[in-house]
Amino acid sequence: MKIDKTNIQAIHNVLHTDLQRRMFRQYNARTNEFNITDEDYDNAMSQLHTDVYNCNSINDINDLLVNSTDLFDGYDDIIKFTLDGTLNYILTLLIKHAELNKCKC
Repeated sequence: MKIDKTNIQAIHNVLHTDLQRRMFRQYNARTNEFNITDEDYDNAMSQLHTDVYNCNSINDINDLLVNSTDLFDGYDDIIKFTLDGTLNYILTLLIKHAELNKCKC
């Protein structure tokens, strides 16, 4: 399913933010274990940005998630690697983002 241009920016933003958060958590946990440098992290962040912003369909996002399985932890995260799971993952990110930005008037 190709993502409509009016929605793509919001999807890219929430996807990038979530994967960046996961990558940062992984970086902090594995810095000593694998002798990862800040340059390695910067390169990974640059590649993540490129990969996320090149996603134009749910299939592209699913491929990105499948290639990023190490960023996900438990059994519940495994379901994200199906097309249905990917769509639900994106919808969940968008809903959380909307709730965080909800006007408290």
